[in-house]
Amino acid sequence: MPSLENGLVVRHQQVGRELFEMELIAPSITAECQPGQFIQVQVGMEYNPLLRRPLSLYDVDPNLGSITFLYRVVGKGTAALTRVRAKDTLSVMGPLGRGFSMPAQGKRVLLIGGGVGIAPLVFLARILLERKCQVRVLHGTQTRSQLAAFDKLRQLGAKFMPATLDGSAGFKGTVIDLLLKKIDPGAIDHIYTCGPEAMMARVAEYAVKNKIPGEVSLEEHMACGVGACLGCARKLKANDDYYTRICKDGPVFPLDKVDFIIEG
Repeated sequence: MPSLENGLVVRHQQVGRELFEMELIAPSITAECQPGQFIQVQVGMEYNPLLRRPLSLYDVDPNLGSITFLYRVVGKGTAALTRVRAKDTLSVMGPLGRGFSMPAQGKRVLLIGGGVGIAPLVFLARILLERKCQVRVLHGTQTRSQLAAFDKLRQLGAKFMPATLDGSAGFKGTVIDLLLKKIDPGAIDHIYTCGPEAMMARVAEYAVKNKIPGEVSLEEHMACGVGACLGCARKLKANDDYYTRICKDGPVFPLDKVDFIIEG
């Protein structure tokens, strides 16, 4: 069951271009967190903007009772969040949503993140490594300064392979180029992905073609976070007779159950 708690901010810093990392203490929520879930966060000390913002669980420390978020500034709400300082208190609600399912111990797992979509995959990587899985992480960004999870993933012990469009770090090109050119599908038992829908569509094609099971974490505009307002409802498949509430029924779904929305 989700909890409502006043979390004490213990660390908040800029870690890349328009990227910020925040850690706060919220022990009641932390005890229930699973990879792939999210938290609804009050974005400032005042209630303007009023609506909370959904943030993925970037990392969780149950011993300390802390939750860490990685977020990108994209609008008024996240811009307000950047003004929060250490020792401030924020109202947080969670954990919310359905998270990732766990493969059997020792499985070979590939995580593919695009941009800030790497956020839910870091906590997942930690839990998978604790389960003795072999974890490889591909992360695609525009440039090196956006590889905010680089050090954290290396410290966890995951095999990390970055791709940057400008070639400033790792493979030069998209994360899909990296996947197709450098990864042997025969060495993968399970795939997890989060990022732009065009990228995830290509990951889904790869997984289906190579008969690899996988899951995707969808990103949608969420208001209430509990499925009441229907603001995040969408049809997962174009021919579905019903709408799925991403915040309540997801945000994690099987890769082969989603028709991705590709703009342009």
